[in-house]
Amino acid sequence: MNATSPAAAMPPPTPAAEDATLRRAIAASAMGNATEWFDYGIYAYGVTYISAALFPGATEEAILFALATFAISFLVRPLGGLFWGPLGDRLGRKSVLALTILLMSGATLCVGLIPDHAVIGFWAPGLLILLRMVQGFSTGGEYGGAATFMAEYAPDDRRGFYGSFLEFGTLAGFSLGASLMLGFSLMLGDQVMHAWGWRIPFLVAAPMGLIGMYLRSKMEDTPVFRAAAMADDHAPPPRLGPLLRAHWRPVLVVGGLVVALNVVNYTLLSYMPTYLQRRIGLSPDEALIVPIIGMLLMMLFLPLAGALSDRIGRRPMWRISLVGLLVGAVPLYMLMATGLWGAIAGFVLLGLLYVPQLATISATFPALFPTRIRFAGFAIAYNISTSIFGGTAPAIGSGLISLTGNELMPALYMMLACAVGLFALRFMPETAGRSMYDDPFATEKQA
Repeated sequence: MNATSPAAAMPPPTPAAEDATLRRAIAASAMGNATEWFDYGIYAYGVTYISAALFPGATEEAILFALATFAISFLVRPLGGLFWGPLGDRLGRKSVLALTILLMSGATLCVGLIPDHAVIGFWAPGLLILLRMVQGFSTGGEYGGAATFMAEYAPDDRRGFYGSFLEFGTLAGFSLGASLMLGFSLMLGDQVMHAWGWRIPFLVAAPMGLIGMYLRSKMEDTPVFRAAAMADDHAPPPRLGPLLRAHWRPVLVVGGLVVALNVVNYTLLSYMPTYLQRRIGLSPDEALIVPIIGMLLMMLFLPLAGALSDRIGRRPMWRISLVGLLVGAVPLYMLMATGLWGAIAGFVLLGLLYVPQLATISATFPALFPTRIRFAGFAIAYNISTSIFGGTAPAIGSGLISLTGNELMPALYMMLACAVGLFALRFMPETAGRSMYDDPFATEKQA
């Protein structure tokens, strides 16, 4: 396989010699992802409080504005990918990741400090939009960089297993944010939460960001990046135009798979508390408990799914997930509508069907790009697709229900996204066990 690639002769890192470094790399990558998703968790699970404090208008109208603001941050993510991606391929992964985690945590902290709309008027939503844009810009480099960092440190035969811990960090951060919002809601009560209690979880982002930056500052750059930099004699990575012309196939494949990945992700994780409360009629606390239970169970299965992908491949795992969601979305949404226990069962089953995708992101996507343009290629493809289809999913789901009166519209939208993902999967080469020095599309073409 690797004989067709000149760089394939470079030895991959030896797993036995890199155990301590690998553990630190996992912690450094996962901490940044946890910080990113902590922000999403507290925003999604506190949207009713945020909308009441920072937006004018009736409850339904304010919530829709708050969901649209959530989507605005995603519109900036491609700009972040265009900025941070080439920088990460030129300067190294670790330098960029130290900066992005500081920006992310700083923006999240500042959201908790915005005065109410009653105090500063339209400056309140304006400042929120600005901070969400900063968060989106930094996230445009964070996720692609963290996944690349993790994938380049992991041994080839266990990349799925180790990569799954990046997504463990995703759910851990999201669950922590949701749990803090629920905990303060139970302790303080609805009136205090609306007054000032919703702000407290946002302040936790500052120490998380500092811990993440410290962990990343103590790491060396990845062995794959260092070897490629020496082989290229520090030649700069290609500009955007040549990059897209030379590597349009992995960009389109990743973009198509990310449509499915992130419509499911943001519908299931970010929109679900609002959906369960406003559409199904659960209490605010029940609407928070359901996803927390589901995410904790998903976390248990992530390493198992990652390890299984090392044995049977990434493509079968994605196919199982996409077909399962395509078939099961509507019945499981109907199950959630039956009440609290039905909502828990339906969410858990949807989450477990999603796990094979989630567990294999960082093992699958970075391996589709050659080292010299890996950070930029992945960041650009991932963030453009996410900005269009991921961050907008909560607002689209809510808007479609308002437009049609059909409570199953988020499930139908999820099914459509999974169909797009299945089409893109047909063109994805298998990456399990491949060296990160390899270019799978070039190898496939020569074969």
